[in-house]
Amino acid sequence: MSISLEDLELLLDVAELGSFSQAAARRGWSQPQASQRVALLEKRLGAPLFSRHRRGAEPTAACQAFLPAARAALDALAEGRNRLAGAEGLPRLRMACLPSLAGVIFGPLLHRLAEAPMEIRCDTDHSPQILQLLLAGELDIGFVLHRPAIPGLEQDVLCDSPIVAVVEAAHPLAAAERPLSLGRLAGYPLAPQNWGEGAEELVRRLRGQCASARPIHLLQPAAAARDLALWHGYVAFVPRLAVRQELEKGVLRELALAEPELGRWRVMMAWRGGKRRDAAKTMALDAARALARDWR
Repeated sequence: MSISLEDLELLLDVAELGSFSQAAARRGWSQPQASQRVALLEKRLGAPLFSRHRRGAEPTAACQAFLPAARAALDALAEGRNRLAGAEGLPRLRMACLPSLAGVIFGPLLHRLAEAPMEIRCDTDHSPQILQLLLAGELDIGFVLHRPAIPGLEQDVLCDSPIVAVVEAAHPLAAAERPLSLGRLAGYPLAPQNWGEGAEELVRRLRGQCASARPIHLLQPAAAARDLALWHGYVAFVPRLAVRQELEKGVLRELALAEPELGRWRVMMAWRGGKRRDAAKTMALDAARALARDWR
């Protein structure tokens, strides 16, 4: 069975546009010609790819399952052509991380790889989506929160960061000499990040300490809670890793709490394993591990 690249491109066009006629026009074909080619592709794949209706065409579940592989095939061809082009042919590495990790990972990591012979594309998403993209071959490296082992993916733990309370350096609580209770913190505006398990419980405990019915909002990403602490007098509850640079520069202060640990944020790096060595990916993985050593 052979499938042409033009058929894969047509498949993606129909899925994107929701219309055989628009997809055909984009490729300079007639609508019957496009329909015939998709019908032949469906026969070769052994599954219907689109549900036809008066308003256009909608991808079936089988089509949605096949689309990542089609995109990966076309992307691989494009990368191969780029490599043949010489200077434009640097290997391309695709990375993604949580929005709350973007400032912590992407900037420092790309700085370490500034002279490396590769081009990097960065994006943000949530952990489950990043893992799915890795499995589908649409990402090379993902930075996610801890997940159970997944067949087909390699994982390294990069950091196990505690959840901490932070305030701006001039905040009245910043000079406290003794560990503070949640009741003491509750006298100020509060900005907990929704870091995961334990965040809702912290909000419940804080609400019980507030003298007035002041609302407590759970925020995403960590930068939103950080900015409220930096510029608006809030007490923010965030993973220490997410405000590492601000703490080092002294613009934020970590508060000592007379409380058990609030929670932890375990950051992992994930990638698809394989027998063939990918020099660019290996270089990026090693750079990320070196970066993580600086976090400890």
